[in-house]
Amino acid sequence: MNDSSTPLLGARPTLAAVARLAGVSNSTASLAFSGTGPVSDATRERVLEAAKQLNYAGPDPRARSLRRGRSGIVGVVMEERVGDAFRDPIKIALLDGISDEIAAIDAGLLILTDAGETAQRIEDAPMDAVVLVGCSPRLDESVAMLRQRGIPLVAIEGGTSDDVPSIGQDNREATRLAAQHLHDLGHRDVAIVALPLTRDRARGPLTAENVSSGSSTTAKERLEGARDIFPSAGGWMTRGSFVEEGRIAGMALLSDPVRRPTAVIAQSDLLAAGVIRAAEELGLEVPGDVSVVGFDGVRVDGLWPYDLTTLVQPAVDKGRAAGHAIVEMLEGRVPRPTSFTSEFHRGNTTAEPRPA
Repeated sequence: MNDSSTPLLGARPTLAAVARLAGVSNSTASLAFSGTGPVSDATRERVLEAAKQLNYAGPDPRARSLRRGRSGIVGVVMEERVGDAFRDPIKIALLDGISDEIAAIDAGLLILTDAGETAQRIEDAPMDAVVLVGCSPRLDESVAMLRQRGIPLVAIEGGTSDDVPSIGQDNREATRLAAQHLHDLGHRDVAIVALPLTRDRARGPLTAENVSSGSSTTAKERLEGARDIFPSAGGWMTRGSFVEEGRIAGMALLSDPVRRPTAVIAQSDLLAAGVIRAAEELGLEVPGDVSVVGFDGVRVDGLWPYDLTTLVQPAVDKGRAAGHAIVEMLEGRVPRPTSFTSEFHRGNTTAEPRPA
C-alpha cells in the first residue's frame, strides 16, 4: 500500500505533496520555500525535510526561467505589513485558496506589500503573475509598475480598471443585510467600527473628511451598506482587523452612557470581538445593553459563550478563484470576473434594544 504523500515511481513530486507530508497548508509550504511570511524555523525545516524525502527541489526561479520562460512564482501584493496580514485569518484563508489552485502549475507564492521597503521588489522580483489583495488607489503605483513589466494581474476586492480580472465580494449588500437586521430589531442609534480607510491607517472618529478621502474599497463598501439603513451612523476608524483595535474602538464608543449606541456594526469579526471585550470591561451585557455584528465568519479564540452575529464570506473560495484566474491567464485563456455572496448568520450577540 502506497502512502498518499509519496509520489508513484516516475511521477514528478509537487508542492502539494510536500505540504501533505509536512502536515501544513499549501500556502505555508510555498512560503517556506520563498522565504516570505512569518513561517517558523521549525515549520520551514519540516517542509524542507519533506521536500528532501520526495526529491522536490522547490520552485527555482532561475531554473524555471531557462526551462520554460517562467519563474514559477506568483506574487501576492497586500497593503499592510506582511506580519499584520498573517494575523488576519481572512488573509491566511485567501493565501491557502490561491496556493491550492497554483499548485496545478507547481508555482510558489511570494508575499509583498506596496510599502516603501518592498517597492523595489515589486519592480524587479521574478514573478509570472500577481494577485492584488484588497487593492485600492494606494496600489496605483504598484499596478502601473507591474503593467510596465507585462505581468498579468488579478484583483481581489478592488477598484482597478476593466482589463484586470476581479474577484468581487458583496460587501455593501451584505452589510446592508446586517444593518437591516438591527433595524428590524428596533435599533436606531448604531455606530460603525471600520477597517482602515485612509492610506496612513489612522485611528480615530469616523469623519466625513476621512471617508471622502478613504482609499480602501472594502471598508468604504461596507460603510455604504451600513449607511444605506442608518444614514447618520457615526463610528470609529481602526488601524487594522485586530481584536485590540476593536477593543480600543469599543471603549471610545461605549464609555459615555449619554452617547452610547444600542448597537455596533464592526467591519470584521476580530474587531467585533474587541468591541465585545470592551463592553465586558465596562460592565455592559451583550446583547442586552449593546448588540454587536461582525463580518467574515471566522473563528475567534476566547469569544465563547458568544456566537457572533456576522456575515460569513467564502474566503478560501475567493482565493481559489484568484488562483484559477492566474492559471487561466498563464495558459493563454481569458478568465471571467467572479463575485461571491456572503451568508448572514444570526448568533446570540444581537437582540432588541432595552426600553429607554
